[in-house]
Amino acid sequence: MNTQITQEQSLALAFASAWSRLERRLDSSLGAIRGISLAEYRLLQALGGAPNAQASRVDLAQAVGLTPSGVTRALRPMEKLGIVSTVKSKRDARLAIAALTPAGRELLSDASAVVDDTMKAILVRSPKSVAQLDELIEVLEGIGH
Repeated sequence: MNTQITQEQSLALAFASAWSRLERRLDSSLGAIRGISLAEYRLLQALGGAPNAQASRVDLAQAVGLTPSGVTRALRPMEKLGIVSTVKSKRDARLAIAALTPAGRELLSDASAVVDDTMKAILVRSPKSVAQLDELIEVLEGIGH
């Protein structure tokens, strides 16, 4: 059995480890301050970035890496809280469009500030990452494609 770890394996494990730590930290910060999870924040961010802050569940699913039914399940509690609403499509009555409400926009703005503050606190311990932040973002965005 080959126990030597390749550079590609090391990279995969380093990404997984970094993501796990980052996800826990952001979940904790968002949950404590705004009462939402990182997964919910990602959905709100995708919805807020859509034209007119409205998107189909399929589009949201593609943006955050969930299934459309997973998006529907995730949006249901947010609808009950008045953060998101459902609008019927003008072109296709069978298509339900998720829309960010004014309360959702406010929550997204507040949560984004929490994410900014949390990331700044994390990055202050890694000056090399801060100096190469644009390059790091570009590399990470390129890996998923």
